[in-house]
Amino acid sequence: MSRTLILIGLAIVAVGLLWPWVSKLPLGHLPGDIVIKRKNVAFYFPITTMILVSVVLSLLVWLFQR
Repeated sequence: MSRTLILIGLAIVAVGLLWPWVSKLPLGHLPGDIVIKRKNVAFYFPITTMILVSVVLSLLVWLFQR
């Protein structure tokens, strides 16, 4: 359990350090992301981004478990 928490903490630190470059990626603005804007309401559902992140995380978990 402690090893897992340390790895999660290191991952959070790594993302924090890389944030200036990560924020420039077009995640959240991919084709297939649903955006509905009305006068007083904006609805945003990043389905393509969620699928892409899920695939990448699944591949990483699969690689680390081998």
